Amino acid sequence: MTQPQARPTEPQTPGLLGDTAQRDYARKLGLFMRFAEPELRQGVALLGLEPGMQVLDAGCGSGEALAWLAEAVGPQGRVVGVDLSTAHIQAARAQAPASVELLCGDLMTLPLPASGLDAVWSSNTLNHFADPLAALRQLATSLRPGGRLAVGQTGFLPEMLFAWDSRLERAVVDGVRAHYRERYGLDEERLTAVRANLGLLRQAGLAQVQAHTFVIERISPLDVATRDYLLEAQFRPLFGDRLRRWLTPQDHAALQRLCDPADPGFALARPDFHYLQTYTVVTGVKA
Repeated sequence: MTQPQARPTEPQTPGLLGDTAQRDYARKLGLFMRFAEPELRQGVALLGLEPGMQVLDAGCGSGEALAWLAEAVGPQGRVVGVDLSTAHIQAARAQAPASVELLCGDLMTLPLPASGLDAVWSSNTLNHFADPLAALRQLATSLRPGGRLAVGQTGFLPEMLFAWDSRLERAVVDGVRAHYRERYGLDEERLTAVRANLGLLRQAGLAQVQAHTFVIERISPLDVATRDYLLEAQFRPLFGDRLRRWLTPQDHAALQRLCDPADPGFALARPDFHYLQTYTVVTGVKA
């Protein structure tokens, strides 16, 4: 199958979390996808894909899920991936099966297949839109009657990182939210709006709306994918100087010790390390 050229289309304004065609966090996305692959695959399975089906990955990121979708629909099926970031599309092209079609641009303006897809998968994407209901309605237009849409999202509940110190963990969670509020100009309601996904699918006119929550649970000793994700995507880029102003000096110093692989108390090497995160997938059917 001949692959279409990437056709970048910038949104009229940057996304809710500062997304533009030039933004690149493909490495962070890849780390998360490898870390949470077992639970993400359970979410994909809710689409009920069969050989020969046509499916869209809306917000495909670095492209790991494209191979899972292609595996499910087989060589006679069709998989299309869309992402705003040119760097993410390049990363996806480097690892996706050759048969996968990739489009680079804004989901709200790209010409998506009209009423022809059997399924749409969208993971950790809806929260990037200023108007998530409009985005859902746009995605629903690409589904055939009876087609299924699945929206996956982390962050419905705060994750558990430091099971042995819930007070410090609360302070860190509050600091992270304060950082995002300041960086993107979002209030608490907008930061936690992902919890309303079930209602949004119903407002978008989808039928048979259901929610399915998977627990991402990891305990020590950690596998390589978990250690890499927590260290490289959270501890180093987020839990350093970005949180200093939001924590007391004592709490910040304690957090830095927990995040330092050279420290004897490094969190990921502790025998009592116990990590929990939830991943919720809301599904609906086009009437």
